[in-house]
Amino acid sequence: MAEDILAAAEALSGELAQRAAEVEANRFLPQDLASKFAAAGFYRLCVPEACGGLEANPRLLVEVVERLARGDASPAWCVMIGGTTGLLAGFMAPDEAQAVFGPPDVISAGVFAPRGKAVREVRDGVPGYRATGRWQWGSGSRNATWIAGGCLIMGEDGKPEMAPEGVPQNRMLIFPAGEVSLLDTWDVSGLNGTGSTDFEVKDVFVPESRAISLISDKPLQRPLYAFPTFGLLSIGIAGVALGAARGAIDDLIDTATVKKPQGSSKTLAERAKAHLDVSEAEALTRSARAYLYETIDAAWEAATQHGEITEAHRRDLRHASVHAVKSAGRTIDLMYTLAGGSSVYRSHALQRRFRDIHVATQHAMVADATYELTGRLFLGVPTNTAML
Repeated sequence: MAEDILAAAEALSGELAQRAAEVEANRFLPQDLASKFAAAGFYRLCVPEACGGLEANPRLLVEVVERLARGDASPAWCVMIGGTTGLLAGFMAPDEAQAVFGPPDVISAGVFAPRGKAVREVRDGVPGYRATGRWQWGSGSRNATWIAGGCLIMGEDGKPEMAPEGVPQNRMLIFPAGEVSLLDTWDVSGLNGTGSTDFEVKDVFVPESRAISLISDKPLQRPLYAFPTFGLLSIGIAGVALGAARGAIDDLIDTATVKKPQGSSKTLAERAKAHLDVSEAEALTRSARAYLYETIDAAWEAATQHGEITEAHRRDLRHASVHAVKSAGRTIDLMYTLAGGSSVYRSHALQRRFRDIHVATQHAMVADATYELTGRLFLGVPTNTAML
């Protein structure tokens, strides 16, 4: 299974590189590509086997998006979002999970941030929530069958209900795509092809069976669902970043073998500066990749042997993810600068790589605040790890 999935990702990576300008101009993932990803099983990597999913080792999701991002980061980002949203099925009752995530061509998307508000309501005898909200960063939403949005659950007093963990009750409500309004707000510097537009709902009823708390609800007792949701999201982002970095090194090498900088009789590949920078880029990318996969493998071993992972595993997943994204950013900066004037043209892939990575680095899951959190844990300082 893993070999087939990776072979499909490798094959599609070349098509993504060829269609990158089209995807960027489109500003969201073309539906034919989304359908190919669905047919290959990419969106089902985190869906339980019980409802037809692949329930794979998280390493496979990261390897898939890494390969895709070597061609183009935007489609890889959409796969990462769709794949991790499939985790919600592991928190749902089997019949509801089957209804939402069971169809083989299903595509899901969503935003975990609690930008919406919901109040309890019973409709036609069905308990649930009536939700209103607007979310940013709805990557892949234009291709999705179902779209989820984080909502604060509001009490009759107008204040958020509190979860047993002492934090405001926040649930992911899953909406049919037809009940969601997509807003044309995605006009950005990078990751243009992700279609990460705002979306909103107004007074939409969601049954309780499609309202999941990632903090209070207990998922399936299976190795995949022992991984923290935010840890999985962060390693997915890291996979996209590392794939883009590897693609940038490829792009630079292609340029360096033919380009002769102005006033030089040597190609860029023959110059000492290129030797230094490509060597540094290789070290950055390979070492960051090794650390990321080391932490994933260690967490997976713990999950399969003990049914849970430790706080140290959760810390390392987030730490390795931030390091990978930062290392990828440094790598792409080196390659972009080394290519000189060639890299500023729209016709050159490095300008897109440069813009894409500097949008990816802005994501909250891999921001500097995560380094602060993991640093506190390394130092043994008391730390709130609810979002780790």
